[in-house]
Amino acid sequence: MKTNSICKKISSKSNGFLIKGTLHLPKSKRPPIVIGVHGLFSDSNSPKQIELAKKCNELNIAFFRFDHRGCGESEGVFRDVTSFAARQSDLISAVKTILSRNDTGNRIGLFGSSLGGAVCISIAKTLKVAALVTFAAPVRSEPLIEALDKSNYLNNLPLLFYKTNLNFDISDKLSDIHNILIFHGNSDKIVSVSNAEEIYSKAGNPKKLIIQSQGDHRMSDKEHQTQFLNESALWFKKQINLPSFR
Repeated sequence: MKTNSICKKISSKSNGFLIKGTLHLPKSKRPPIVIGVHGLFSDSNSPKQIELAKKCNELNIAFFRFDHRGCGESEGVFRDVTSFAARQSDLISAVKTILSRNDTGNRIGLFGSSLGGAVCISIAKTLKVAALVTFAAPVRSEPLIEALDKSNYLNNLPLLFYKTNLNFDISDKLSDIHNILIFHGNSDKIVSVSNAEEIYSKAGNPKKLIIQSQGDHRMSDKEHQTQFLNESALWFKKQINLPSFR
């Protein structure tokens, strides 16, 4: 399905850093909007986000994808500005910026990939979002950091950087959320599928868990990608008008 949509470059400030992103608008008046939150080493040009933006626009849902500080086109040097708290602040800033606009509605959904999923869950209630989709979201930082170290995926940064700046445990936030669709590959070597199972077991209804057979942390399989796009867009279409998190 083709859709006539408009792309706008949007900027905001988060703790003094210029945060840049792209707003995908369908041709509908003040549509609900999904905000995409990328993973640790990624940026807003993630193929998952770009394709999900198209799918959402087809269903008259806007989509905003942005670069966290130190990533993509946003200000800051990654190793100097990256922390879990900084990621939370960037998302809060993005939501405030979007809600202040007159071309989008006030119904917010979040999509978070990997660390982005944990960030979304951690402040979803505070942001009063209406719907949430996560992929490969970790509940705790310690197993994630161990896996990054074991896989030689520390991106030339010392282990202490991760232990200091990415120390989190969102297990106490899981019972606050509902309207959540959870994706995870059962062959993910970075974030164990047990994280998805824990999120699902503690979240409120409505909720849905999709375990992708032999799926990895990057969602490399084309069929998994298609499933993710279709299921996520439909979830947002169905759930985004339900009562927000309270």
